[in-house]
Amino acid sequence: MSTLTIGLTGGIGSGKTLASNWFSTQGITVVDADIVARQVVKVGQPALAEIARVFGEQTLLPDGSLHRAYLRDIIFNHAEAKKQLEQITHPIIRSEIIRQLAHADSPYRILVSPLLFETNQHQLTQRTLLIDTSEELQQQRASARDQQSIQNIRQIIATQMPRREKQQRADDVVLNTGAIEQLYAQLQPLHQRYLALAQV
Repeated sequence: MSTLTIGLTGGIGSGKTLASNWFSTQGITVVDADIVARQVVKVGQPALAEIARVFGEQTLLPDGSLHRAYLRDIIFNHAEAKKQLEQITHPIIRSEIIRQLAHADSPYRILVSPLLFETNQHQLTQRTLLIDTSEELQQQRASARDQQSIQNIRQIIATQMPRREKQQRADDVVLNTGAIEQLYAQLQPLHQRYLALAQV
């Protein structure tokens, strides 16, 4: 079994999930860093207890689960708090990603992460794929999908690595500015290429 891991990334509203879902339909195992990040802060997980210890009981809802909105407000407004949260969660997220990748049973596997380069998760991959689109399209898609204001979406974009820098760092870049069929048409040859690389 090949250990080839492709890192898939892109900014908010770029089409990362559409792309990773397509790879999944081709029989490729997808490990999603966002899903892992949610798993490690579930009730009963050590990371959640540590968050409550560091940031206070207000970070928990009455049912004991994470009060995401409250925590989001803290880290958006305090750079030091964001750093503290990352120190708690990032090592646990990384360990769980490694564990899930090790259990993949497809010819190659995909690690999808919006912060692939920012968190050094790209070090867990042999090749990287950027799903890219214009900031205008990012804002339109993300606000329509999440019912968030354009202002909120702009704030999120501002916290992510600049688009140009991602373009320079990625091995493969797919421009997702048209219909979904156009995205899939660009992914197909990459899939074939990754299958070939997995044989080497």
